[in-house]
Order: sequence, then C-alpha cells, then structure tokens
Amino acid sequence: MILIVVFVQNNWFFFNMANLKRDKSCLKANSLKIFLYLCRYNPTIKNMYSLKEAWIKMHGGVPFDDWDGTIYCKETDAAITFRANETHGYMSAFTFTLILKGRLKIDYIGRELMLQRNDLYVYSPGMQVNILSASDDYHGICLLADEDTTLRIPSARDLVSLAYKPIVQLHEPKVTLSEEFAKRLERKMFEITDVIHSNHIYRQQLLQMLYAVFLLDLQGAQDEVIHKLYIPQRMEELFISFMRILPHHFAEHHDIGFYASQLHITGDYLSRIVRRVSGRTVLDYINQLLVMEASYLLSTTSLSVAQIAERLHFADTPSFSKFFLRLKHQTPREYRKEA
Repeated sequence: MILIVVFVQNNWFFFNMANLKRDKSCLKANSLKIFLYLCRYNPTIKNMYSLKEAWIKMHGGVPFDDWDGTIYCKETDAAITFRANETHGYMSAFTFTLILKGRLKIDYIGRELMLQRNDLYVYSPGMQVNILSASDDYHGICLLADEDTTLRIPSARDLVSLAYKPIVQLHEPKVTLSEEFAKRLERKMFEITDVIHSNHIYRQQLLQMLYAVFLLDLQGAQDEVIHKLYIPQRMEELFISFMRILPHHFAEHHDIGFYASQLHITGDYLSRIVRRVSGRTVLDYINQLLVMEASYLLSTTSLSVAQIAERLHFADTPSFSKFFLRLKHQTPREYRKEA
C-alpha cells in the first residue's frame, strides 16, 4: 500500500493508491506515481490515464472481466490503431507494436516516421506521438504494460533509453529488427497472448515473467542494431527522477535550474545527464509537455489564448503564441479552429 500526500489549495489530503479509482467525485492527483510526492493540484492539467483507463476510453470496456490492467497483448489493425490517438501523450503505460504487415505512418514531435514489416514501435508514458495513416493491409501485434509494472522489473532498468525516450542513438521511437529477431519477438508476444486468455492458476506470475523475458530480448534487439552506450547507474536514477517530477511542475517551471535544485544537482550536470541518456535536452522535454497541455486546453476548453498563456506561466500572450507556432507550425487560434 502506498500513501500519497497531495497539497491542494492550502488543504492536505491523504489517501492510498489502492483505493483510488479516479472516481469523478474523488480528488484526482496529477499523474500519480509509485513514489511519495508533494504536489499542487491544478484542475486544468490533464491526468495521465492508467493502462486500464486508457483501454476503456479507447474500446468502451475491459477486454475481459477479471483483467487487472497491468499487461495485455493483442493483434491490431488500422481501425484499432487509430483509437490510440485518443490517449497518446496521456497514457501512463508502455506499448510495443511489432509491424507484421503493411505500413504505419506516425508523427513524432513534428517528424513523420514510416513503420513497416519488422519495425518495432515503442511508446513510453507521455510521448508526443500521433498516428497519421495506415495501409489497408496493415497488421501488427501490440504488447501493453502499465508503467509501474514495467519499472518494477529489474531488466527494465537496463532499458532506460527505451523507457523514457525511445532508443537513444536513433532519436526516434522505432527500431528495425532482423527477420530472425522479429520472428522471435513475435513468438514471445503470441505466447503472452495465449497466457492472458488461459485459465492458468499462476497466470499473473507467468505474465510478469514472460514480460521480463520480452524486455531482455528487447535489450538484445537494441544491442543488435546499435552500439549501446554505457550509462552509470547514478545517471540513470537521476534521469528517471527528473522524468518523474517533470509532469508535476512543467506548467509553472520552464527553467532547468528548478529541476536541478529538486534533484540537488547543478543545472549543467542535469543537462549533461539528460543529453547523455536520451540524446535530447531538458528544454525538449519541458516544451513537449507544454505544447501537449496547450493543445489539450485549446481543443477541450473555452479558455482564451491569454488565459491558457497565463495558466502555463508564459510571460505574455505573444510569447505563448510564438512558442506554440514554433512547435506546432500553426497559431493557437488556427489550431483551435481545426480542432
């Protein structure tokens, strides 16, 4: 049992994670994690969906009655895949999609990527990605696992570059596998599917073991196609800590110094850590969340552009508009009109 303490507008609230079901009548914590946090609740910031909540939003219900929402695997086609756009960027889960046939085009932080047979597409929590198109014959298999389940697996610690960024050296959320390696991962994913739909008395334990093996094989796939950089454990831990505190503070704090102080390190050191682990900058991550939140507020609320700029702590409306135009290639008003 994990006790979460949240400070909300000068009041303290205590509740445990096990009993929090995101009931509309109860207090919602912003992107709850597996560690103890003190954070200020902001009702305009969209909560992260758990895997189970995301699945219900996309498909209207759970895949079977006693599903615990930790691991699932199924074959997918174009229609199913497009539903993921409803929760991409707001799902606290990892997904691994192996392309078996056809092509899939995605937008990753403004870059178009084409996925085809034997490509593995990796989604990590909060990733800014959008499915653009799929060929008529597109077919794949997708393994989904919630964030906490993944990070409890020891082998996941060796996959930091796959977990909180995508693959470091490729700077994009895909890796092209050899035919042999793709077949091996495909067999493991179908094995997980079989166990999910079995009545095995130790089904949950088996699923966790098979998922751990899958992650180890995924690490092997990474080693096969690129030279893996050695990242000291301390750097990995600081990077993960940075990624965990970022969703709580990005709307108010756009500066590197704040996050460095929270981790008790210097800004220069934090910048070096993030660059080495992910190949990206601290500001890349902050800006990614800011533009995602701005897009959400523009498309789902009646707040004015000026009010959104204020909510996200921009100096003024013109500064926010220039920022949004630079990252989305259209003004906030143009985006809202299209949305």
